[in-house]
Amino acid sequence: MIKAGQKLHDERKRKGLTLEQVASSTKIREEFLRAIERGEYGKLPSSSYAQGFVRSYTRFLNLPEKETLALFRREFAVDKDLDVLPEGLSGKKDIPIRKFKIHQVVLLGILIFILLIGYIFFQFRYAFINPPLEIENPKEMASFSSSTVTVSGKTDPAATVYIEDEVVPVNDDGSFKKEIVEFPGKTTITIKVVNRFGKETTLERHITIK
Repeated sequence: MIKAGQKLHDERKRKGLTLEQVASSTKIREEFLRAIERGEYGKLPSSSYAQGFVRSYTRFLNLPEKETLALFRREFAVDKDLDVLPEGLSGKKDIPIRKFKIHQVVLLGILIFILLIGYIFFQFRYAFINPPLEIENPKEMASFSSSTVTVSGKTDPAATVYIEDEVVPVNDDGSFKKEIVEFPGKTTITIKVVNRFGKETTLERHITIK
């Protein structure tokens, strides 16, 4: 079945007219004329404008106005019916796919940038802050009946641990342990951690050897 837009298009071509010429004579924008010829009435400002544009275009081409408008009204009614159907049934895509994809790419780029900055900061965080140091043993102000004291704790696995100025090995999980010998009486054990950027953390434990 021939459509109103196709009928107008064919008549314009038969008369050797361009859309620009028609637009100049009818004062209808060229993009609206193109939408009418393609049956894309949704691109027109409103239903009343659509009908007025089709009428003016029909009169300009000297086509039967009643017949052409009847075709238009039938097509326009079907077009409106499709708009109320679910998107999957109407076959229309209300969201511009290209624009949506561009937004996705931009958001993905921003997310990657944020993750990259976060990763860099995580890798070099100890260039700005002191390394962590947690002493599990001995507890502050603890008393021991033996002169041998076990010092243990956790820190950054890449850091260097010093107990009483002596380097202590650090395990892959950041844990360390060393037994030291202290003289009877009150004493202070100094534990220091230094990372590769020269940042350090020092803790002391004051204990008593009986």
